[in-house]
Amino acid sequence: MSVQYFSGRLFVMPLLLLLTLLCHIATSIEDLDSCGAEFAAVKLNIKTLNKKLLIGRWQVEHLQRHKYFRPFRPDVSNIKPETDKALGVNLNSSDSLSTDMTLVKHLPPAGSLIVHDKDCSELYDRLKPPSGFYRIRPKLHQDPALVYCDMGDGGGWTVFQRRRHGKVDFNRDWVDYRDGFGDFKLWNDEFWLGNEVIYSLLSEGKNLVKIDLMDWDGKKSYAFYENFRITNEADKYRLQYGQYSGKAGDALAGGSGTVDQWSACLSGMQFSTRDQDNDRFLQGSCAQENKAGWWFNRCHAANLNGKFYRSGKYEGQNDNGVVWGTWKGLWYSLRHTAMKVRPLLMLDDIGSGAGAF
Repeated sequence: MSVQYFSGRLFVMPLLLLLTLLCHIATSIEDLDSCGAEFAAVKLNIKTLNKKLLIGRWQVEHLQRHKYFRPFRPDVSNIKPETDKALGVNLNSSDSLSTDMTLVKHLPPAGSLIVHDKDCSELYDRLKPPSGFYRIRPKLHQDPALVYCDMGDGGGWTVFQRRRHGKVDFNRDWVDYRDGFGDFKLWNDEFWLGNEVIYSLLSEGKNLVKIDLMDWDGKKSYAFYENFRITNEADKYRLQYGQYSGKAGDALAGGSGTVDQWSACLSGMQFSTRDQDNDRFLQGSCAQENKAGWWFNRCHAANLNGKFYRSGKYEGQNDNGVVWGTWKGLWYSLRHTAMKVRPLLMLDDIGSGAGAF
């Protein structure tokens, strides 16, 4: 818009000088009238350009301050079009703008300058919208991603895993877990956001991941992990995390016993799927046995992507349910789970602690 304004000034100023000179040399009243009309048209053009520049400057300032584009919406009731008589010029010509309303009508729509938030916490800070699906862009070089934002429980959570009803099959190949799968339409849809997007969300560290859990009696629990992150695909999305807190127990650490931690601690473990075995279980594949893509050691004390068993307790050859071993044990498959992240330091509404199922 600024370029248009300055290019317009470069064109208009010489024209003004030329018209003034012609008006001075004109000898007939008819020539003077013609110069006056052309002069008025040029003045209108300059006024229009000044208005465009003013609106553009306001939009840029709003964009810098609030990280999104707000279209200019004047009070229509207060707009009074300038009449032909007031301008002393015929505004019905093709080179003239009729009114200020025409100027507003031709402004670019808001969609042409969309700026995506990098996560749900930025969206929460900016608008405080309700929970739902929104588009974010964790990294500027990446395409926007559709995510579920949990705006309850303190607000600003980006959800990257959710189990609700067992309709989505989580026993999938590497590519599916890398790119993401599931349903992204309804509040109770199940999904895995995708390891690439999760990597982008978590790569900077200094975050807080909350794991919400609910059993088949409606009882809830949770676990917090600071600085939860994964490496890139070349390193097989290796899991790293910091301090634990919560009520469900530190299942990612494998439990309280030394032997349990040696065989089930997931810190430093690479991601495995049924077609890519990156675990430490030499006698088989944890991903194949547990029907899930997950971070496995030899194998686990936590697996939230396991087989969905209804009614909680289950029996089988392998403990392959949706499990959090330090809360309900390995032979109890949970009803609802969610994994979500937001910045470690965030001024928020007070969360419930029990999640927002």
